[in-house]
Parts: sequence; structure tokens; C-alpha cells
Amino acid sequence: MRSNILPIKKNEDKRELQNFKKTKLKFDVQKMQKAMDDILNIMKWKEWHVKGFCLNKIPNDTTSIQGGNLRGVYWTKPDHTGTEVVRESPIKEKMYTELNEQFKGTYFEEIYNELNKHYKVGRVRILLKEPRTTLSWHRDPEPRLHLAILTNPGSILVIDDEAKHIPSDGHIWYTNTRKYHNAFNGGEEDRIHLVATYLGEK
Repeated sequence: MRSNILPIKKNEDKRELQNFKKTKLKFDVQKMQKAMDDILNIMKWKEWHVKGFCLNKIPNDTTSIQGGNLRGVYWTKPDHTGTEVVRESPIKEKMYTELNEQFKGTYFEEIYNELNKHYKVGRVRILLKEPRTTLSWHRDPEPRLHLAILTNPGSILVIDDEAKHIPSDGHIWYTNTRKYHNAFNGGEEDRIHLVATYLGEK
């Protein structure tokens, strides 16, 4: 009996992705992971539908890294009607210019300073996706820069109809999260990314 399934031709699945762009900016993965371990020894994950930390804040405003400010505004289509709704409140991304004290003197300060040399950034967060969990299908007001600190092959970011595993190779990835997207961790260990709000080139 002949199969109706066509064989995949070599390199057929290597299409150029439109919503993911690898940048030239690269960091030391081992230093990042060591810095992450050090941070987790002194801080606990903050949770507001997501678990994470803000590296930076609005100067003299400790509330800028609390509650819904960790997550920020987004749009989603939560039910069968497909009607878009807004969640959380808008964030004043441009005002996030001060590194939080806990990250000073760590490798994350070096990463933060280097990011600011090349890009205009808003909030810079470290976000945790626990094993076998997913985000909602949503869109953000700005693109994001992703830097994988700890990951596994089952951790996938889906934007529109494109899916990509962002490897922990030290590279910063530009992601067009203004389109509808989702992130899931299908692995059995934590997925930790540094995620910066991208406001443009410098």
C-alpha cells in the first residue's frame, strides 16, 4: 500500500522566519546562569499571573515593579467569540531607567548596560515559565528582546503562525510580539528568559 504522506525534503522546513530575528549581541551563558543562581539565593520569584523579576524601575517608584506592572498591558481573545479584550494597565516603558539595587554588581548589570548601548529599552525582566505551562494567546504593544538563560527543546515561542525554540546560546533575539503569540514550556525543567521591551535602535 502506498502512503499518501509526502516525505519531507531536506531543508524544506528551514523557511526564513519573519517574526524572529537573531541579533549580533551575545552574552556568556555560564555567567548568566551563575548570576541567576546567585539572585535566587537572595530573592523569591514575584508572581502576578507570571513569575519574574524586574531588573529596572522608574526612579524613586518602588511600585513600578509590583503587581500588574510586572506583566503590563496586553490584548487577548479569551473565549469562543474571538472578541479582543484588554488586560492590565498601560506601562510607561520609557521611564524605566534605573537598575534595581539587587542586580548591581552582578552580570545582569553588564547585560543591562550593554542593551542600553544598542537599543532603547523599557522594562527589562527575568521571566520564569515553569514545566508544562503556557501563556495566553495575546499581543503586546511593543516587540520584545529575548535572551534565554535556561531552556529546553520543549520550550517554544509561537508568534502568529511561526514557532521557534530560542536556544540558550547567549544571543539576543528580536521577537515581534505585537502580533498574537504564546509561549509554552513543554519540558520538565524551568525555562528562564531575560525579556526586554524593545523601543527602537540607538
